Amino acid sequence: MPEFITKIKEYRAKFDMKQGDLADMVGVRRETIIRLEKGQYNPSLKLAMDIAKVFDTTVEELFIFNEE
Repeated sequence: MPEFITKIKEYRAKFDMKQGDLADMVGVRRETIIRLEKGQYNPSLKLAMDIAKVFDTTVEELFIFNEE
């Protein structure tokens, strides 16, 4: 079964940022960030790019999709 992994929580910790802060910066609800961090939600390309931009990194660094 495919596995979706994100590093959003790690990056938030590096930037000392709360879930609500990130949500406000990218224009989504805090619940969306929670679901993303748990791997329960696949973001749109725009959202993934917006989040990567906040952390000055790449989409590929933040989001990993394993098809094993």
